[in-house]
Amino acid sequence: MKVNRTVAVFGSSQTELDSTEWAQAVAAGARLASAGIAVVTGGYGGTMEAVSLGAAQAGGRVVGVTAPTLFPGRTGANAHVQELIEASSLAHRIDVMMSRADATLSLSGSLGTATELLMAWNINHIRKQTGHRLLPSAAVGEQWKKVADALVLLIGAEIEGIYWANTAEEGVDWIVGQLDVL
Repeated sequence: MKVNRTVAVFGSSQTELDSTEWAQAVAAGARLASAGIAVVTGGYGGTMEAVSLGAAQAGGRVVGVTAPTLFPGRTGANAHVQELIEASSLAHRIDVMMSRADATLSLSGSLGTATELLMAWNINHIRKQTGHRLLPSAAVGEQWKKVADALVLLIGAEIEGIYWANTAEEGVDWIVGQLDVL
């Protein structure tokens, strides 16, 4: 299978193996890989591992961007990562992931995932202002919509630039459609 696109998938490192979020992340990775799309994640456990597992099982390409100096207690990339990139800082890690991404998908998570989502949103804000094509970016779940609504209310952020999906499947399908892969 020829891979010509890559999606950066953001999500929690704390996602449990037997959770609904894990199953949705595995399915998202598999769906992306089946559409011929590589995934790039933070490379560690939780959602990152689940997406990597799904993509690898479906024959897809998996890139992991870890940050060993930032996370010295983590044991390394998950077993499904095929290409490992070690970043020197959180900013460098996000930059590497974004520079490889043709689209982004933000699944459930915490502060790190919020940082990555906000980076994608900000990149699209700049692209819109400069007349460039927006980076297809989907955020899954009510938590991210609430964050967005608060930023719109509190600082006047423009809601455009992110597709607000109710489910991981909806977010992946939207991204696949945006990338004209099918």
